[in-house]
Amino acid sequence: MPASSLTVGLLIDGELIEQSSGGSYEHIYAATGRTNVTVPLAGAAEIDRAVASAWDAQRAWMTLTVDRRRDMLIDLADVVHEHLDELALLNVHDYAVPVAFAGTAHMLEWFLRHFAGYVDKPHGTSSPVNGSFDVNLIEREPYGVVGVITPWNGALAVAASCVAPALAAGNAVVLKPSELAPLAAVRFGELCVEAGLPPGLVNVVPADADGSEALVRHPGVRKIHFTGGDVTARRVLVAAAANLTPVVAELGGKSANVIFEDADLDAAAAMSAHQGPLMQSGQSCACASRVLVQESVYDAFLEKFLGTVGSAKVGDPLDPTVFFGPVITESSAHRILGVIDEAVAQHSGELLLGGNRIGGELAEGYYIEPTVFGNVDNASALAQHETFGPVVSVIRFRDEADALRIANDTPYGLNAFVQTRDLTRAHRFARKLESGSVWVNQMSLISPQGPYGGYKRSGFGRTGGLDGLHEFLQTKNIRIGMG
Repeated sequence: MPASSLTVGLLIDGELIEQSSGGSYEHIYAATGRTNVTVPLAGAAEIDRAVASAWDAQRAWMTLTVDRRRDMLIDLADVVHEHLDELALLNVHDYAVPVAFAGTAHMLEWFLRHFAGYVDKPHGTSSPVNGSFDVNLIEREPYGVVGVITPWNGALAVAASCVAPALAAGNAVVLKPSELAPLAAVRFGELCVEAGLPPGLVNVVPADADGSEALVRHPGVRKIHFTGGDVTARRVLVAAAANLTPVVAELGGKSANVIFEDADLDAAAAMSAHQGPLMQSGQSCACASRVLVQESVYDAFLEKFLGTVGSAKVGDPLDPTVFFGPVITESSAHRILGVIDEAVAQHSGELLLGGNRIGGELAEGYYIEPTVFGNVDNASALAQHETFGPVVSVIRFRDEADALRIANDTPYGLNAFVQTRDLTRAHRFARKLESGSVWVNQMSLISPQGPYGGYKRSGFGRTGGLDGLHEFLQTKNIRIGMG
């Protein structure tokens, strides 16, 4: 798929719109620094139109029987399956993730199939009431129109975890991808129309901060699901307060990855490399950016870990043998290099690997070497602030109590990772970690069956599982007097 063939617009009421009131954005392919495509951006007028269209579609959606809605979501999953390769390539063009790891479209299919199964399942209950034989019903109903704001590093993953349950619950969705990565999200919206969903049931409106605020402030949007950083989340919450619109926020992390002395060090090193600096070049809320290693195996683990990180193939993300790609923008590259320079200047730890921008044939792209600091002070900015880049801190710990203290000593709490062969320790330690998800001897494998979300400054609310479905349903109590 050459860049010259890429097209993008706003998808509203089933139509692709290439002119809009919100201006435009020159989308840059991060691997080359060259323009991919000009992205039209939604302004307030397009947001108004998208919300109005979504309400019409939602009313039409709810006139269909539950079995018909279920089958239509399964049809959509089938259409997505037929276009997995296309969506993966669009992900590469969106944010230069290596094509070998651009499989979030698979998540989209999985979540659609899973939540389609909930459309025709009963969501309500009944209960007796004190002093009466009245009929007391507790029902769950859709909000109507919900706004979903996706991050540039995972538009399809968030579409999977939010759009699928939102539709299953009976809502219409206005999906707002970042202008930095709109291509796969807009194509997904087109697939919704091709699969036979009512036009407008999923509108896709790439927008910048102004367009996003118009969506959040819109009185016709009954709930917002936001995924991104905590700084932007504060602006979202302020804007949502205008109409007291409820918000779910899945925010950043500074995840601890705890390596105990009984762990399989080869497996732990490979997992830590991928979940740390290599996966999406560390640009992930699930990045295991603090690697805590027990003193007795610190040197042995570090040798294996550095070897794995240092041997990762860097290059063109469209090359299926490439493991490590660029960061998203030139400004991100400057920011990440500034974090590295500051850590060196403040003696936050020992720079063991990387730390530089990659030149040569990759110089025009936004490539930064996978970077590892050892013997890092957990109180340092390097260990406490989310870098969102290919930079990890390796920290020593003495025993389980010391590991727990360090792991929880952060304002974030999205993910934590534990490497141990001791099942009793795994249970005990996982329950004490202040984290919404704990992954033992594996990477962050988000599934439709499990709820995902944060503790502390990593946000509130959940996607996935029944918790994720209920985020898109509101509860109503109906009491019928029986005389």
